[in-house]
Amino acid sequence: MPSLYFAQGLPYVAVMSLSVLLYKNLGISNTDIALYTSWLYLPWVLKPLWSPLAELFGTKRAWIAVLQFFIGAALAGVALTIPTDHAFQLSLAVLWLMAFASASHDIAADGFYMLALPQHSQAAFVGVRSTFYRLANIAGQGALVYLAGELTERSGSVVTAWSDVFWALAALFVMLAAWHALVLPRPASDVPGAGFAAARSLVAEFFAVFASFFKKPGIAVILGFLLLYRFPEAQLLKLASPFLLDSADKGGLGLSTKAVGIAYGTVGLVALTLGGLAGGWIVSRIGLKRALWPLVAAMHVPNVAFLVLALTHPTDLAVISAALAVEQFGYGLGFTAYLMYMILVAEGEKKTAHYAICTGFMALGMMIPGMWSGWLQDHIGYVPFFGWVLVATLPSLVMAALIKIPDGFGRKDDDA
Repeated sequence: MPSLYFAQGLPYVAVMSLSVLLYKNLGISNTDIALYTSWLYLPWVLKPLWSPLAELFGTKRAWIAVLQFFIGAALAGVALTIPTDHAFQLSLAVLWLMAFASASHDIAADGFYMLALPQHSQAAFVGVRSTFYRLANIAGQGALVYLAGELTERSGSVVTAWSDVFWALAALFVMLAAWHALVLPRPASDVPGAGFAAARSLVAEFFAVFASFFKKPGIAVILGFLLLYRFPEAQLLKLASPFLLDSADKGGLGLSTKAVGIAYGTVGLVALTLGGLAGGWIVSRIGLKRALWPLVAAMHVPNVAFLVLALTHPTDLAVISAALAVEQFGYGLGFTAYLMYMILVAEGEKKTAHYAICTGFMALGMMIPGMWSGWLQDHIGYVPFFGWVLVATLPSLVMAALIKIPDGFGRKDDDA
């Protein structure tokens, strides 16, 4: 399980985070970076629509093996395209394919998790799988970004450095794929699907499940919350790394790629993980209803840190890292409320499928605002942009005020 969920996290990091830093280092504009890398969320938006395919054909174990080898090949493809004359277009096309493979791998890995472990062990391993998924994020945004910076300084070539990083990542992923092909267990319940013979009934059931989701009471408010709770954060996340890398004359902090790997990819992500753990503990103690507004405040108020950084332009990496840690810790706290609300929405007979639909809307809520964020920043500059991010919290606050949460939901009672 640790290596499987580490492998689940790596391609997502490559698609969503490394791509932004790669294109910024290659001199692509913030407008193009935000627009085109936001489109890479689409496979996760559409993931609930093709998840039945994993039920129709082959076993979950076979899907995992095939997809991991494909992702390894795609990472090598990115490495090959970076030195070409059309690096942006070609690498983006390969990343697009890898995003679909990564989203499909999520479906197979999560399904395999439920088949390979008895229910009591599933609960015990939740912390393990989330920890190693986070470690993959830190390895990607921290270690690999630092490596890209180090190789750039040694070789004097951004192109060579990033190509080498993706070659290394491809080699690591192929080794992980080979490892899992050998050692993943073969649970008796992981049997091949019925193929096309069962397609009609499965599609009919799928549409019935989808329809039942949209018949939930208060569905308009539910969708509004899922789409707008992270409205400001969706815009901020796409411009965080470009802001850290841009020179002072462009309004950025002028950090090196190595420094970004330390401050944002390591310190920031550790703070994000700790914030998530703290948020889960708070909800378990007092319930989501009582914790909601403190968690909402924790989500949005620390965004002030980016505005302060843009106004003051500190040069001390420790100061910058501390500000990023505060913002990421708050994000981790606030995101807990979002995850718990998705669990609440999914409650019922079809909770697994309904939760998957919620995650699709979660990805859509990140994709659409992210698409225009780079264009907006390019036109108004970093200080007004981070000011706008603070104003953009208003839709989130409105939706948080409208949702209904039962008393005690999420609280772990002492006698339970």
